[in-house]
Amino acid sequence: MDGKTISYSRVIMTQQMLPYDANPAGNVHGGVIMKLIDNAAAVVASRHARCNVVTASVDRLDFLAPVFVADLVHLKASLNHVGSTSMEIGVRVECENLLTGTVRHTVSAYLTYVALDAQGNPAPVVPVVPETPEDQRRLNAAARRKEIRSAERRIERENAKVRDNADA
Repeated sequence: MDGKTISYSRVIMTQQMLPYDANPAGNVHGGVIMKLIDNAAAVVASRHARCNVVTASVDRLDFLAPVFVADLVHLKASLNHVGSTSMEIGVRVECENLLTGTVRHTVSAYLTYVALDAQGNPAPVVPVVPETPEDQRRLNAAARRKEIRSAERRIERENAKVRDNADA
C-alpha cells in the first residue's frame, strides 16, 4: 500500500468569531473552538483516508489563551500518525486581532479518527510518509502518545474490572 505525505492532507482553516460565538463578556465559548478543531481535524483525516471518518478520541485539548469576539481564528491541522485504521491529527489554533495584527497561540489539541468503510466498519488507512525532519519528529512524538493512550486504556479496563467485582 503506497503512502501519502503529511502535506497532502494538511489544512489551514480561518474563521472570524462573532457575538453569537461568545458569552456576555465577549469570550468565545470553548465548545465553539472545540467544534472548529474537530472540523479541521476531520478534514485532514478525510483527505488522507478518502473515506468517511469518525472522531474516536480527543487526547489533549489545552486552552492557552482566551479567544475574543472579532478575533480571526486560524486552525492549522495536520496528520501526526497513522495506524491500521486510525489517524492522529494535531491542531494548533492561533487567533489574530485584526486591529493590532497581534497573533496568539490559543489552543493545541490532538485528536484520533477512525476511517470507515461503506458499512460503517473500521477501514484500512494508507501509511503516512514524512517529508521533513519536523514531520519525523511529529510522527515520533505521536507514537509515544499512542503508547501512553494504550497504557491508559489498559488501566481503565483493569479499574472497571475491580469496580464491577466490587459491585457484585
